[in-house]
Amino acid sequence: MKPPTLTFCGGCGGTTGSNYLLETETTKILVDCGLHQGSSFGERHNYEPFPYDPKSIDAVFITHGHVDHIGRLPQLVKAGLTCPIYSTPPTKDVAEFLLLDSEHLLEEEARKKKHAPLYRVEDVATTLSIWRKVPYHEPITVGDITATLYDAGHILGSASILVEAGGKRIVFSGDLGNMPEPLINPVEYFTDADYVLVESTYGGRVHEELDRRRDILEDVIENTAAAGGTLMIPAFALERTQELLFELNQLIEHGRVPTVPVFIDSPLAIKLTAIYQKYARDHTYFNEHAVELIRDGENIFNFPGLRLTLTTEESKQINEVSPPKVIVAGAGMSNGGRILHHERRYLSDPKSAILFIGYQGVGSLGRMVLEGAETVKIFGETVPVRARKYSLSGYSAHADQPQLLRWVEPLRLTLTRAFVVQGDADQAEPLAQKIRDEFAVDAVVPSLGDSAVLS
Repeated sequence: MKPPTLTFCGGCGGTTGSNYLLETETTKILVDCGLHQGSSFGERHNYEPFPYDPKSIDAVFITHGHVDHIGRLPQLVKAGLTCPIYSTPPTKDVAEFLLLDSEHLLEEEARKKKHAPLYRVEDVATTLSIWRKVPYHEPITVGDITATLYDAGHILGSASILVEAGGKRIVFSGDLGNMPEPLINPVEYFTDADYVLVESTYGGRVHEELDRRRDILEDVIENTAAAGGTLMIPAFALERTQELLFELNQLIEHGRVPTVPVFIDSPLAIKLTAIYQKYARDHTYFNEHAVELIRDGENIFNFPGLRLTLTTEESKQINEVSPPKVIVAGAGMSNGGRILHHERRYLSDPKSAILFIGYQGVGSLGRMVLEGAETVKIFGETVPVRARKYSLSGYSAHADQPQLLRWVEPLRLTLTRAFVVQGDADQAEPLAQKIRDEFAVDAVVPSLGDSAVLS
């Protein structure tokens, strides 16, 4: 019997586009099928043909609902995929909104660039029709491959996936959470695997402000309010916005910051927050502290001054509210969405501030601002950057280097090799070196298109 083969079809040479093909003599599965993201929402890599025949795939397993892990699924279906797609229940729930939002953004971008969109709304509908919900810890067997989902502690319903094939145990980390998370359950660890794919978004970094993140958020709000400015927070609609709502609830309810208008200017984030509320009493996903607060009658996603702006008209009315105020809007890397309108208006104001709370991809507008660009282009307009800039990696949904090493460590005695994926080179290489040095495990950073025989 030939050993399984693993091919890296995405998630290499950068943080996005996660897509892995695992095949035996009789069965082929994919883990994730995400969009490549960077300076624009639809990067050119997304338009390249898949390096495999979608019709030949027997199952797709999804680690979580972020678009860089699910965003090409409708394109895959359009190209002929008919097999089941498996994920946890919350992941499918959030995927419906995220894929429809993605389709809209991609269609807009395609129209501007005068080419066909990656997929249509009907392809999203077909994708959801073959999507199956499976709980954590329930093995799914497809041909001679068995896959089981475990909690990755990253976002609601996120999973690491243990795959058993050809007598080998392969763990796909997905994205691993930045512990402790205020809302969801912590990451689960593995003690026995032959191979592991471990993410490395922050593989060379330490979230030094992890224990102080609420205090730092408090200081930024207070400073901006005192200056009479507007605090802009580009935030991913999924997890970061809900976590921010929870933290703002705690700060405002306990009088730690002044009560100023706080706008959640993201229809997508508002819809996704409703999904969080759907699962909020379930210990399967939410940690004990969050569940206890809800049991005690606290609405953890609401507080005085909060305003949800669903419509375009409501969003425009934010301009009529005098500072100080806080605006939380997508997209998280300032590469689209309503945050751009606010940045165009307030980045030039020295009394205002912008707070980055998540990873800023290379080439993204957020990265440019964070790295000190004096001017940026927004909607074709040159905007001077005079607002104060803050970055708070403690609010990242991603584990840092010590947390990643802590996750790999229990596997050190059984691993044949670790594949370090989903990170820029300056993050992936240091993590691989640490794994080699500290655990005496062969660790490599694969390139796009590489294959490995798992013998």
